[in-house]
Amino acid sequence: MQNNNVRIEYPKIDGTAQLFTDEFINYLLALHDHFSDRIKAIRTMRQQTLAEAHSKGIASLSLPLSEINTGKWVVDPVPTELKSPGIEISGPAGIANMFINALNPGPEGERAVGYLDDDEDSGGHSFKDTVNSAINRLEASEGTLSYEDHKRGKVYRLEPGNLPFFMHRERGLHLDEHEVTIDGQSISATLLSTALTLFHVGRSQMRQGKGVYFYLPKLESVSEVELYKDLFDLSKEILHLDSNSTIKAVILVESLPAVFRMENMLHALGQYGAGLNAARWDLKASILEYILPDPKSVWPDRFEVDIKTTKFISDIFRRLVAICLKREAVAIGGMATALPSRDEEVNQIAADSIRSDKEWEARQGFLRGWSAHIYHMKTASDPFKEWWGTGWQPTTEMSNPDNYPVHIETPKGKITSEGTVRNIRTIIEYVEGWLNGRGAKGIDSMEDKDGKRPSLMEDLATARISVAQVAQRILHHVSCQTTGVIHTPQVVKEMVDNATVNILEIRKSQLKESDFIDTENRYQIARKVCLKWIENYTELNFRSLGSYTQEDLKRIGLEVDALQKE
Repeated sequence: MQNNNVRIEYPKIDGTAQLFTDEFINYLLALHDHFSDRIKAIRTMRQQTLAEAHSKGIASLSLPLSEINTGKWVVDPVPTELKSPGIEISGPAGIANMFINALNPGPEGERAVGYLDDDEDSGGHSFKDTVNSAINRLEASEGTLSYEDHKRGKVYRLEPGNLPFFMHRERGLHLDEHEVTIDGQSISATLLSTALTLFHVGRSQMRQGKGVYFYLPKLESVSEVELYKDLFDLSKEILHLDSNSTIKAVILVESLPAVFRMENMLHALGQYGAGLNAARWDLKASILEYILPDPKSVWPDRFEVDIKTTKFISDIFRRLVAICLKREAVAIGGMATALPSRDEEVNQIAADSIRSDKEWEARQGFLRGWSAHIYHMKTASDPFKEWWGTGWQPTTEMSNPDNYPVHIETPKGKITSEGTVRNIRTIIEYVEGWLNGRGAKGIDSMEDKDGKRPSLMEDLATARISVAQVAQRILHHVSCQTTGVIHTPQVVKEMVDNATVNILEIRKSQLKESDFIDTENRYQIARKVCLKWIENYTELNFRSLGSYTQEDLKRIGLEVDALQKE
């Protein structure tokens, strides 16, 4: 009999002795053997779909009308707690103190209804993060999670009371975990993190009579959803899960192909389907990637494109809601990203913006949204609770997806050098945080400007938007509408250089000299990665930052600057 432990290699770090038991390894190997070839085929199909859309147009993403669209099916009953209006707090699952803060009551004494415990784009995309996420999730589900910050002399503990339900978000199908190999090949990051969750925290939740809930990220096709369905089916068989156990999943509609296919994708989840989420940032990034070669589709500055006032995006989300209403699924809205400030005027500006945004979502028929920080959690939650608490019911028209056909248009707004610089500062700041092990970072992209505004919690999706927009302006020789300056590679490179110098001047004034040395090194590497990332996009290479190891990025930091071609 083969010793399965010989097939797998992984770093022995804190937590692996607890998690990587013989039983778990056998389960993980079974998933790998069953699904790894399908995942490789899915990645190939994604590239073919993108290339076809670039050559034939995005209409190629549509699926033919079928009984799935015209039939009267509905999803299996959704658990009551998943139908609760309010807010889901979000945060990286691998950071224990943030995990605890997210589960505890906010400043006003209220808990979120749910917690998006994230091992995806707000996480560090490393094996260590995935292991920490599994440990934190397990201990939190059992009520034992705690953390001591020795530097601050502070202990974090879970406060008494009912915790929010967990929405586990694992890493996407496009990524491998290079530190874990089976038969010498890197394992799918999706299989690893999902297996850890189902085997450990999932079974713990089931023993407590709770459901196990997932967000499914970066999906593009029905076949990808079918893989998740099969993964859940096989896991129930291998792990001998009780027939009454509940596994439910919400699809993140954050790719342009998914926009055209979301009803079919919800159907493909079968008994596991619970709803759809309007993932604003990733969707914008995906749209940009699909339209990037088209000179007639250049987008205005990032902050000019508001989903509430950009009709074609609003209609995508109204269509999402209509599908959920039609199929008795739940529709989940987007993220409130503002971070708290010491300046109460800034906090009020943020609160007004958040409330307006969440009121709009509630009136479209969304049941919940997300909040990036507990400080603004109640502000983000109240509009949903108030609106649905009135007894309001969506109209018949709102439940008909045909009322909201998909039309991808070019948003209206200004194209300015200032907008490009804001994007560049976002990329540099985000990559610096990534190099420091963070998948999300509070960023003020106008930090060098006067005025009052909150910093925003930016993650990989907003960095993708920023990269795509800068690359789009280079590709199509776009000029600034206020100065007439054309976005050549050299002009953009100068913008990157100037932004880096300015950021470092600000950081030097904020940090001790001993701390500044490491910080400066990260920013210099971030500058190089920024240039390389933009260059990749000008070549229609949309490789995810999450696919690079830290060593890969450090090597880029030693290479000749990218973006040299005119």
